[in-house]
Amino acid sequence: QVRLVESGGGLVQPGGSLRLSCTASGYIFGITNMGWYRQAPGKQRELVARVISGGSTNYADSVKGRFTISRDNTKNTVYLQMNSLKPEDTAVYLCNVVLNQLNYWGQGTQVTVSS
Repeated sequence: QVRLVESGGGLVQPGGSLRLSCTASGYIFGITNMGWYRQAPGKQRELVARVISGGSTNYADSVKGRFTISRDNTKNTVYLQMNSLKPEDTAVYLCNVVLNQLNYWGQGTQVTVSS
């Protein structure tokens, strides 16, 4: 059983910053990818950013240059630093890990960018 606990969402003004955290616990030996997806109302879930086990990263084009993903393997935690936030970044952000080719999801944390 893999448990993912997310934190760090909230309400922020355009141009502001937030940092999301997601800690994995349970039977987590062998996790490969750790990352973040998001889902806005009426839209499909989309990849925001992920870190692959070798350390390489992938970002959605819409967040490149504004968001930074990092991973602390000693804490089984993945972070998403979000800067220069825009209203279109408003969504539920979901933590994702891949273990033995299976996807595990967190409950999600709401990020709202509004003035």
